[in-house]
Amino acid sequence: MKIVSDKITLVELRKLAEERFGDMVKAVVDTEKEIMAIDAELHADEETMLIENGSLQQNLWGINIYPDEPKENWIEFDSMINIRPRQGNRSRGVEDENIRNKIIMIVNKLIE
Repeated sequence: MKIVSDKITLVELRKLAEERFGDMVKAVVDTEKEIMAIDAELHADEETMLIENGSLQQNLWGINIYPDEPKENWIEFDSMINIRPRQGNRSRGVEDENIRNKIIMIVNKLIE
């Protein structure tokens, strides 16, 4: 498990995917700090690591990245940590289009 605050290569991401789930990497994106935690069994573990490093829970969103998919399809918005009715998000997805777009921008910026 690691925090990506600069960049990670697509090659590195593919290697992480192969080692753990085969075709995807779990990630938690901090939409305020524009960083992400990657490479854990559970989004909750990545969320905890980011909180321990100063992130606020309301800014953290769980996703799955499929590095072999085209960029327009490589992010899956699906995580138990995303269920937060007090923020208006009642599903495992990310219901707010602005937050989804910010996540996409951050992921595309951090992966080269």
